[in-house]
Amino acid sequence: MSERKIAEMSFEDALLELEGIVGQLERGDAPLEKSISIYERGAALKAHCEGKLKDAQMKVDKIVLDGQGNASTAPFDS
Repeated sequence: MSERKIAEMSFEDALLELEGIVGQLERGDAPLEKSISIYERGAALKAHCEGKLKDAQMKVDKIVLDGQGNASTAPFDS
């Protein structure tokens, strides 16, 4: 497992590592102490991915039409 700093990871890299952790925990490949450690890393990776998604969502613009059919953009409402 990579010990790369989570804050420096892209969404895709963090998600890939998180998927690996989930698979490892589901298989029960690690002793209890190691499982706890990788679970904690998985939780941090999940939070990082959620933050990246939230940031991306905030950047998305929605297209709106005025009464005459003219298109413009407005901030995305979550």
